[in-house]
Amino acid sequence: MIERTFSIIKPDATRRNLTGEINSVIEAAGFRIVAQKRIKITLEQAKTFYAVHSSRPFYGELCEFLSSDPVIVQILEKENAIEDYRTLMGATNPADAAEGTIRHRFALSVGQNSVHGSDAAETAASEIKFFFSDIEIIE
Repeated sequence: MIERTFSIIKPDATRRNLTGEINSVIEAAGFRIVAQKRIKITLEQAKTFYAVHSSRPFYGELCEFLSSDPVIVQILEKENAIEDYRTLMGATNPADAAEGTIRHRFALSVGQNSVHGSDAAETAASEIKFFFSDIEIIE
């Protein structure tokens, strides 16, 4: 069954002009990029987006980082998209990420780990709706 997931190419990657390289990795893994746009997230938007982490010690730093520079928000599609994209991203800590994963190849640190991906179908639906209107999503 085809499913969709949500992805962010984070500021550490956009700052280093890695969008094309990361998109190539995503597409080579069989994903179709259904929608994509470059945006500058405000601190308030980042706080809302990451509200699930608000009680965690890294929350403030995470929100400041996400809002520090432009990001690329994306909707990715393929069979088993959510689980497959989580695998393709690699471990949060790039030192623990498997060879060939996005984070192993491009991340700078645990905090600057280049990409975000949804962790469940409900999360993907919510995150997609947060950043994209229906008119922006091409079937």
